[in-house]
Parts: sequence; structure tokens; C-alpha cells
Amino acid sequence: MELKATPRNTQDKLPVGMIPAVAYNKEHNVSFTIDLKAFDRAFRAQGTAGLFDITIEGGETFPALVKAVQMDKRKRVAQHVDFFMVTYGQPIEASVPVHIKGKSQGEVMGGLVDIVTHSLSIIAPGPRRIPQEIVVDVSKLNIGDHITAGDLKLPEGVKLAVDESIMIISVLPPRLTAEEAEAETQAAQVAGMVASGELSEAAAEAVLEGETSLEEAKAESSEEVAKEESEDDSSKASEE
Repeated sequence: MELKATPRNTQDKLPVGMIPAVAYNKEHNVSFTIDLKAFDRAFRAQGTAGLFDITIEGGETFPALVKAVQMDKRKRVAQHVDFFMVTYGQPIEASVPVHIKGKSQGEVMGGLVDIVTHSLSIIAPGPRRIPQEIVVDVSKLNIGDHITAGDLKLPEGVKLAVDESIMIISVLPPRLTAEEAEAETQAAQVAGMVASGELSEAAAEAVLEGETSLEEAKAESSEEVAKEESEDDSSKASEE
């Protein structure tokens, strides 16, 4: 996408509607200004993976990728842009967004598709061969299934710049309701109390079946323990 620019002198006041920018590589660095609205439209359309053909008025023309954008946090608009100059025909590393298509079998069963990696680093054979996005079909995935970087089908000539084992997408089990989460918490608590001897297995079963509350079960268990201790003391006294 073409982006027209104007040479910039850092001492000059910026014209209204223009923002400062810089483009660089290992050998070259150039400062200029660009129209904010034109850049915003182009950047929203193609992001960091899209190639810009920057033409500086009365000067050079070169291809570049967006390296970084400094934003105004209050107005949410760009304040400064860093571009990285590239060379046609040379391999280049870029970050490409990951999107999904289809509805997974896991979702049909109440699960949730989790995009673990939203942006994937790849190496393209040239700037114009950088894919705009990586689209993953999730329609065949069931709950518990996942897709790693090595499972992705990349465009011809494009390679991964990350480890193949990196998780890209996972299908998670259905989220627990508040009641289910509370029940799981109570079950874990009851199991711990049985293990420590605070609750009998019978009392624990009654709690989990909803026949009594945990507080009532704890009180009954305490009474039983006290009764057993009292009987033991009485038995010992009789023997003496």
C-alpha cells in the first residue's frame, strides 16, 4: 500500500494532521512526516504484516513494514511510527495474526476455543510474500484437542520462526457455573477433612449428597469424637 510522506526537519513544527515517522535498516535512517488519517486507515487494514511503499516528496521511495507505533493513550491515535526498510527478494521475519474459521465440535458440546497464540512469527521468502494472516480451520476439533505451530499449513515458501511445539489453539472443557465451581471446592475441602480425620467417610458422603451441611457434619463429628474420648476415659478408669 502506498503511503506519501514529507521530509522532516526535527526543528520544524508539525503541520496539523501530520505525525512524525522514521524508517531505518542497518545502513540507512530517514525521518519524515505522514498523514495521520491515511496511515490509520492503512494500518487498520493491513497491520504489521502489510507492506508499505513509502514515497517521500522530492526524495526516495522504499518498501517498509511497521515496526512500532507509539499511541496517545487518551485519544487512542498514533503519535509516532517506526518503519523497518526491507529489500525485495530477501527473506524477512514478520509477525502475522492468527485467525480461526468454522465451529469446532468441542464448541457444539459446550467447550471453548482458546486462541493461545494470537500472532505468529514467520519467515517469508520476500516482503511481498508475507501472508496477511494465518487462518486455521477448527471445525474438526473436539474438547481436549489442540493445534501447535507445527500443525499449521503455511503458504508456499513461508517457514516458522518459532518452535513447532508452541501451542496455537486449544479447545477447553465447558466453563463451570458458579454452583458447579462451589461444589468442586466443597468436594476438595471435604476430601481434605476426611484425610485429616476431621470428618468420617459417612459424614462426608452425607455432605456431598446434600443431606446435611458441612457445618452440621463438622459439629456432629466433633460430638462423636468427644463421646468416643469420654467413653475411652471411662473405660480406662474402670480398668484401674
